[in-house]
Amino acid sequence: MSQKRYFLQEDQIPSQWYNIQADMKTKPAPMLDPSTKEPVSVESLSTIFSEACSRQELDFSNRWIDIPDEVREKYKYYRSTPLVRAYGLEKALDTPAHIYFKNESVSPVGSHKLNSALAQAWYCKQEGVANVTTETGAGQWGTALSYAASLFGLNAAVYQVKISYEQKPYRRSMMQIFGAQVTPSPSMSTRAGKDILTVDPNHQGSLGTAISEAVELARTTPEKCKYTLGSTMSHVSLHQTVIGLEAEMQMEMAGEYPDEVIACFGGGSNFSGLAFPFMRHNIEGRTNTRFIAVEPESCPKMTKGKFEYDFGDEAGYTPLIKMYTLGHKFKPANIHAGGLRYHGAGAVVSQLYHDGLMEAMDIPQLESFDAGILFAKAEGIVPAPESCHAIAATVREALKCKEAGESKVLLFNLTGHGLMDMSAYDQYLRGNLY
Repeated sequence: MSQKRYFLQEDQIPSQWYNIQADMKTKPAPMLDPSTKEPVSVESLSTIFSEACSRQELDFSNRWIDIPDEVREKYKYYRSTPLVRAYGLEKALDTPAHIYFKNESVSPVGSHKLNSALAQAWYCKQEGVANVTTETGAGQWGTALSYAASLFGLNAAVYQVKISYEQKPYRRSMMQIFGAQVTPSPSMSTRAGKDILTVDPNHQGSLGTAISEAVELARTTPEKCKYTLGSTMSHVSLHQTVIGLEAEMQMEMAGEYPDEVIACFGGGSNFSGLAFPFMRHNIEGRTNTRFIAVEPESCPKMTKGKFEYDFGDEAGYTPLIKMYTLGHKFKPANIHAGGLRYHGAGAVVSQLYHDGLMEAMDIPQLESFDAGILFAKAEGIVPAPESCHAIAATVREALKCKEAGESKVLLFNLTGHGLMDMSAYDQYLRGNLY
């Protein structure tokens, strides 16, 4: 046997999300209205997001937020997700480290993104919203939002980063199966898209461009319409903490506790989801776990960016956020980990990184695919290119344990499977990636 899996019963699925903002000694700097430069309010955020998510975004006092019963019932479609002891990977690396991964690839859409999509779609439905818009990179968030929208009877419009739209046609097909309108970004359908293409007609898109178009559509749609976001914002991280809260109970079942928690990093959703529930014990002084956010070498906002106010999108429609950023005009390389091609980090994660509560590591694309292939052979799961970055960092740490003779417990997040990313693996196997 190469694996051992730990599951929870339905009644053990968390009934509350964990809000780390309530425990942070240094709170994130306030988001600023782009026109007035004054701190945003729930009312101003609600012009873009649902009111419930806007309240969660600015909640700095409540540690625990109830998960709506209907959202929790939908979670039961696929949760709890398994915690897996990766004996096969340990054997392949000949390491004394104990390696565990939280397998979020088993959701209906194949990734962790559904955890927040269900919540955001439900809140929009409760507020009488008929239409939702969003952006997506690799397509995992767009797929999750499209599915969640269909469950709650909403219309969804998705702007997919153009290079990913072309590289990952089956993600586009999945969104369309769920009834979403999918547009490659930048496009000529919005003022923001036209402006970007006027400057650079060959622009291959970024999450920043797609966010601009989705926000503009939400603001200009006559029927009640809200923008939804798959990462970066604190309410998204909040919804994702169901991952780490489950993992805590499952690690207890395994009789171990992680020395290191590792996750890939684009805007911060899956990293936050796994790490924040464990990080609260560090904040309380009860544990000393290392937390490692893993980003692509070609888009290193944490390791190479500046901690300053910046827009979350290319056109400057979003509030100004104090974060680690490469600049909202940054054009990331056309790597296959589309979900990690984002110029900035979320405000909460940025503040935690600035305060030394977590670390960051950047990984070259080839090293990430090397690790993904090794993992697939050892554990029988083809990982998403984003997840390959977390696997590569885990491999690095496991080999350090081998060199030092340490049997540390390593926990990483398998954010999604790569079965919709086989064109990327084809290019890797043909030696066409660099």
